[in-house]
Amino acid sequence: MPLQDLTPELRTRLSHVERAVGVFVVLATLLLLTGFFYYLYHTAEAKGWFIPKVTYYTYLRTGHGLKTGDPVKLMGFDVGTIKRVEAMGPADPYNVFVEFRIKRPYYGYLWSDSKVQVAAADFLGGRYLEVTKGVNGRSTVKEEDGRMLLLADAAKGLYEPITKDSRYELEAVESPAVTDQLQAMVAKVEAAIPGILGITNRINDVLASANVTITNLNVTALGARPVLTNLAVITSQLRDPHGSLGEWLIPTNINRQVQTTLASANTTLTSANTTVVTANTNLVEVAAALKRSLENVSQITSNLNAQVQANSLILGEISDAVIHTDELIQGLKRNWLLKSSFTGVTNEPVKSIVVPGIGGSR
Repeated sequence: MPLQDLTPELRTRLSHVERAVGVFVVLATLLLLTGFFYYLYHTAEAKGWFIPKVTYYTYLRTGHGLKTGDPVKLMGFDVGTIKRVEAMGPADPYNVFVEFRIKRPYYGYLWSDSKVQVAAADFLGGRYLEVTKGVNGRSTVKEEDGRMLLLADAAKGLYEPITKDSRYELEAVESPAVTDQLQAMVAKVEAAIPGILGITNRINDVLASANVTITNLNVTALGARPVLTNLAVITSQLRDPHGSLGEWLIPTNINRQVQTTLASANTTLTSANTTVVTANTNLVEVAAALKRSLENVSQITSNLNAQVQANSLILGEISDAVIHTDELIQGLKRNWLLKSSFTGVTNEPVKSIVVPGIGGSR
């Protein structure tokens, strides 16, 4: 139906509906755009698109297992991504050029002595880059007055502002891929297989010889079984206290005589022990009596010594008494009545032993 055929009321209602639909479409479009931009912002923030980054590069022998977009690790964390992996020229001393970017704040860990290690990621040939933390060098990036400066000369400590083409070289430490290591191992194993086969042949020969030796030992053991049985019987008899060996060495009558002799010797030893004990007791008593006698003699000599020291003239008096007695005898000899009673030989008068000044005649 043409629009001009509608009544004015229908036209007014239709225009209101068209206006409402237009407003709804505009609002839906705005919401859709808002959601899209929020998704882009959230994705960019999650991927670090707004985080400042610094470009680094290195040279490798081979780019096997590396591709653009692979993560770069530092201390186990993903700190950047690989941006470019390219082959160098035929005359260039290096084989592969690898460029990667490190985001803030992890580029602060990279100093002039940091290295790029190429490690194996799996057994299928995959590899990844891992940068090491600096220790003694200079920081490759320095922020100053809101600007980012890149190290230009590590020896002089010179920095220059970072531009679109600014990048810093790190030395690579590249280890062979797992596949290369496996290939080298397989080559070594193949080279060693002839020797291994020779060793196995020798082992087989040794086992065959051992089998023959064991068979001979088995035969020998079967032949020695009767001997072992006889030895077992003999040893059982030897273990018996009344066994044959005991009777061979010491007959029954000698055994009895030895027991009788031992009993007599035991009695004699007991008597001798008793006698020794008694003699010991007597000796103790005699020693005690002798000790008492010596003590008495000691007391007598002590008393005599004390008396001599108390009376210093006793020796002089004794000497005078002896002299007077001799004079008396000499006088009796000259008496005519008693002269015949004495022999013609008389003893020489005894000389005085009295020391002059100590004792004399009275």
